[in-house]
Amino acid sequence: MKNIGFDLSMLRPVRFIIVAFTCALLIFSHAFPAAAIGSKTSNPQDATTQLLGTQKETDKLSAEPPPGLKETQKRANEGLNEVQGAADIEKFQRPENSQQATSVEDEVKNLLQKVTGNK
Repeated sequence: MKNIGFDLSMLRPVRFIIVAFTCALLIFSHAFPAAAIGSKTSNPQDATTQLLGTQKETDKLSAEPPPGLKETQKRANEGLNEVQGAADIEKFQRPENSQQATSVEDEVKNLLQKVTGNK
């Protein structure tokens, strides 16, 4: 039994290093959150315009009785769905507009080639 106590006391510095590393990892992950690399910044004014348009549509629909099946189907066929219509349809990724897109695997290969200089 005395031998086990001796072995555990030798692990005390290792436990300290593990705890210190974990604390440092938590601090740095909180201080430097993941960044959306490669994404463009949006204009806050655009979001306000979209919200005002949505609010106007909501006010208009709330003043009328609920739309019927035919009207709902007509609106749904105009765009992506009945609620959204064709708003922001150019921003969505679909097979029709994603033919030139590169896969994550290709992007990683390109990055590794740039890093190693084998391009």
